[in-house]
Amino acid sequence: MSYNFQDHWDKAYQRTPVSNLGWFEESAKPSLELIELCDLSKDAKIFNAGAGATTLINELLNNGYKNIIVNDISVQALSELNNSLNEYKKATIKFIVDDLTNPIELLKIKNVDLWNDRAVLHFFTEEIQQTTYFNLLKKAVKKGGYVILAEFNLEGAKKCSGLDVFNYNGAMLQERLGKNFELLKSFNYTYTQPSGNTREYVYTLFKRINC
Repeated sequence: MSYNFQDHWDKAYQRTPVSNLGWFEESAKPSLELIELCDLSKDAKIFNAGAGATTLINELLNNGYKNIIVNDISVQALSELNNSLNEYKKATIKFIVDDLTNPIELLKIKNVDLWNDRAVLHFFTEEIQQTTYFNLLKKAVKKGGYVILAEFNLEGAKKCSGLDVFNYNGAMLQERLGKNFELLKSFNYTYTQPSGNTREYVYTLFKRINC
């Protein structure tokens, strides 16, 4: 029987306050810096893959972005995010509960200007999961659109939240995206968890240059 990832992440958000979770960021500064480089219009379609209860959404809304799609497999995670926003802000967001490795609703997403993923892809350890994820991304992101992938790097942790992870560097992500995507920026980043422990990430920014 396949592992129930929805149940896993629902329980993670039920057991622990959001601000104490190992992936919580008070400010999503590295992601915001890469988003600024994209020079997007305020009505650009921004898709947040596996967003959980990230603070990035509130920061994007505060910066004037108004066409945001938020996805997670966990109903509990998106409920936490929804509850953190005022009525005006939550009304501008589309929430989609769906599995990036077995998508249904997400197959309808198209013409994405920016696909943003922090700490989601690295949980997909099986080839079929990875292939499904990248096929979905390539279907959704339009020509001229951007992709931000921030995952555990090769020196990073091998497990997170009790789950195995698949570690990456910029070259590996480039290979999975293929020749239609150009790597614009890549850097390693040490993230400090609420507990004080650290995790090593690679942040990458790609642009789609061909259909």
